[in-house]
Amino acid sequence: MRVVFGTVVDGKVVVEGVSLPEGTAVAVFAREAASTITLSPADEAELAEALDEADRNEGISAEELFARLQRYG
Repeated sequence: MRVVFGTVVDGKVVVEGVSLPEGTAVAVFAREAASTITLSPADEAELAEALDEADRNEGISAEELFARLQRYG
């Protein structure tokens, strides 16, 4: 998994400088949305740190994550 950023143009998310294969499932987090999710300062800091870790390629691979999750059923 990787984190990429884009902009909405004509109602579609445009990601510049990155090519994603057709059919790629994505999650979109909008900074300004009609319905918002409010994070506590601690949760926001945790999310920011997780994104920074991903940028530094720290952590575990998706394959390792799924292998670990399979242990729990």
